Amino acid sequence: MSLRARLFAFWMRKRPKALSATKIIALTFAAIILLGACLLSLPAASRSGISCGFRPALFTATSATCVTGLVLYDTWSQWSGFGQIVIISLIQIGGLGFMSAATLFVFFLRKRIGLKQRLVMAQALSLNEIDGVVRLQQTVLVGSFSIEAVGAMILTVRFWPEYGFWKALRWGVFHSISAFCNAGFDIFGSITPGASLLEFQSDPVVLLTLGALVVVGGLGFLVWEEVASRRSFRKFSVYTRLVLVTTLALLVLGWVLVCVLEWNNPGTLGNMSTGEKLLNGLFQSITLRTAGFAAIDQALLTEGGKALSVVLMLIGGSSGSTAGGLKTVTFIVLVLFIATRARGRSSVCVFKRTIPQEQVLDAMTIAFIMVFLAVLGGIFISATSPIGFTDALYEAVSALATVGLTAGATGSLSIPAQILIILYMYFGRVGVLTISLGFLTGDRVEERFRYAQTNLLIG
Repeated sequence: MSLRARLFAFWMRKRPKALSATKIIALTFAAIILLGACLLSLPAASRSGISCGFRPALFTATSATCVTGLVLYDTWSQWSGFGQIVIISLIQIGGLGFMSAATLFVFFLRKRIGLKQRLVMAQALSLNEIDGVVRLQQTVLVGSFSIEAVGAMILTVRFWPEYGFWKALRWGVFHSISAFCNAGFDIFGSITPGASLLEFQSDPVVLLTLGALVVVGGLGFLVWEEVASRRSFRKFSVYTRLVLVTTLALLVLGWVLVCVLEWNNPGTLGNMSTGEKLLNGLFQSITLRTAGFAAIDQALLTEGGKALSVVLMLIGGSSGSTAGGLKTVTFIVLVLFIATRARGRSSVCVFKRTIPQEQVLDAMTIAFIMVFLAVLGGIFISATSPIGFTDALYEAVSALATVGLTAGATGSLSIPAQILIILYMYFGRVGVLTISLGFLTGDRVEERFRYAQTNLLIG
């Protein structure tokens, strides 16, 4: 064999293997976060003209890219106009997915989208096939920008008379994108730093507009496409019907329970009129679905209110959306499985269809991982920071489910706890996605042998 042939054979054995689509997604998100952190650490990004340092910049960039909303500093008070542009750009890219942003440029340049790009697009949208993925991606881009534009116009018109056109426009665009992407970042700090939406808790236009954007963004891109094309509940797929029914049920149930638990609490709903209580109870139920805007002080919630918030945050929005959490269908599959087993049956059925046993096990696996990490994070935060376990658990779940709400603990986090929150935000946005995609696209390991069965005492 010639030297050239040997070198070629050596290269073929040792060459870098092609990255899978899930690895591309994970690494690209990490690269975007690092780029955002570098930009935010520049002096020009801070309102004071002094760099905030890399760690706070990394925390903020991770929170923005992973559309979480947890912050160490008030966004308006800390970041200059340049810094706010960086943050909202990270939110838009992180919310729609980097492949949506990349595809936008491809559409503009009129380039052909190859097979590998289609595969990555499909996985970024939580699809298990590439048929029609380009058309769906176009729907995602057009629909997202259209919805954000409508939201921005409504908010701009609302703020214009009181704050002037340019500030109203800036607020309208920023908060429309932040709400649709379920990010929870706000720049209302010029009114009251760190107060989020507390200044607008009696404003139905602001709360209902932002709430509608949050719900639509959290439904999922595949659900939009089906609703727009089929326009009939009977014609929707089982998945879309489950998403719509579960989302509505969780919003209504959350609304009722928030009002019941907080109705007489003077720190939250207690001092409001009946109409304001109902409005803020509804918005609290919506924002807990990974949005991160706070119209009532989360630190003053009752213990029951915080417990409810943790559960709703952990459930989150729907797959293939801008929201995080376990996802609505994962949750309802677990509920159906428990109900099925309680009746002594083995097959999980819904809408006259049977859910494969493998998918039930996948849902249980994801749920166990999320709950385990949430409890472990709560213990770690309370052990390393001057924070009680309830508030520490609230913080951990908020990061892991990419919600962004806080019971006032973020500013008190120790450096190790801040690093944990950064990792949780990244895992909540990217890790759960890649695990889920692995379930959808990975090959099941063939078991070549089995051990003899044994019976255990369960329960």
